[in-house]
Amino acid sequence: MSGLSLALAGFGLMLLAIFLRMPIAAAMGGTGFLGTWIVLGTPNAALSQLKTLPYDTFSSYSLSIVPLFLFMGQIAARSGLSAALFHAVAAWMGHHRGGMAVAAVGASAGFGAVCGSSLATASTMGQVALPELRKRGYSDALATGVVAAGGTLGILIPPSVMLVIYAILTEQNIVKMFAAAFIPGLLAALGYALAVLVVVHLRPGAGPAGQRVAYRERMAALVQVWPVAAIFALVMGGIIGDWNWSRDGVQALFTPTEGAAVGALATLLYAVIFEGLRLRAIGEAILETASATGLIFLILLGAQLFNTFLAFTQAPQALAAWVQASEAGPMTVLLLILLAYLVLGCVMDSLSMILLTIPVFFPIIQSLDFGQTPEETAIWFGVLTLIVVEVGLITPPVGLNLFIINRLARNVPLGVTYRGVAPFILSDLIRVAVLVSFPALSLWLVGVLV
Repeated sequence: MSGLSLALAGFGLMLLAIFLRMPIAAAMGGTGFLGTWIVLGTPNAALSQLKTLPYDTFSSYSLSIVPLFLFMGQIAARSGLSAALFHAVAAWMGHHRGGMAVAAVGASAGFGAVCGSSLATASTMGQVALPELRKRGYSDALATGVVAAGGTLGILIPPSVMLVIYAILTEQNIVKMFAAAFIPGLLAALGYALAVLVVVHLRPGAGPAGQRVAYRERMAALVQVWPVAAIFALVMGGIIGDWNWSRDGVQALFTPTEGAAVGALATLLYAVIFEGLRLRAIGEAILETASATGLIFLILLGAQLFNTFLAFTQAPQALAAWVQASEAGPMTVLLLILLAYLVLGCVMDSLSMILLTIPVFFPIIQSLDFGQTPEETAIWFGVLTLIVVEVGLITPPVGLNLFIINRLARNVPLGVTYRGVAPFILSDLIRVAVLVSFPALSLWLVGVLV
């Protein structure tokens, strides 16, 4: 059996294990271990990996950024920043038809800027915005759909855990990935807001207008969100900024890991000093961070084992050679890969998709000529990948954000939420088409800031 055939068989076995409800980390790791054994004809190499790979993977300094950003999001959620964001945007937009739903989008974007996790953004904003939307008479479809879609903004708006993992996997500059994702993230929020306006235009009863709030109250609500702006400016300004002290010319610049640590500390200090966060809540945030980090790292380990198996089969190289021999145009190949992500998003979670497919798809993309430097292609492809992975979070039947919102709104049938996210999925597809057609939207800020 050829290496490519073995790789395809291994991929099918892994998907079967996932469908049988085996934990994803175990499905990837077990298939990788078994596949390596079969390819080499002995279990010794696979067993040796189990001895060394966990330490080599988990001791990576670059990965320490993951728990730091997750902890920052946990503290932000417990300190009331999400509620302040929602009420601030609602004070300015709530009197318009569909304005409260737009406020949910804006608040999700703001919270994603200090959280970095889509699932945490969806869960937190669902608890804050969903009751308000339903109390104001918004339809169940629009209320649950907009909160589920708004949660996906956490995966793209920097700082983002998924951006960090992609950068590590492809050996790209994390700072440049953050800069590249900024404009697409804003386009995502704008596209979702426009989707809300289209829905309420077609079905006015889906999002009734609220009462106008006095300007004094609007300004007071706006002042309440200063911590979000300050923390975002501190973290991203420190990571991307380029400051020189006039006396000795020393350049002051955070590394991404240092920026994550500064952001986590700043969020914690704000929560304790201004919001009176108790020790018990901090302990719960630490436990939640440890749990989420452990899950991510186990999936990462399983993916490393599976990708080692793929490397032994030389499937990525064989696929890249096949693509070049087929003489298919670069854009055709890119669109097929993006389509594959959309299909996988229906049955897999975003982290597993990234860890599983990047070692296969990335060499193929790098072998094609898009009229860009290899680094520009890698950054552009990373942004596109995260967007289509983001779509997977709200795509039936296994969109994780849909199930999070369904748990928060148990009396809303899941099918209603499926209908509610349809306009936002359409908005995402339009955004993908725009970013594929105009790579400069992803790359321009990289050249300006980095």
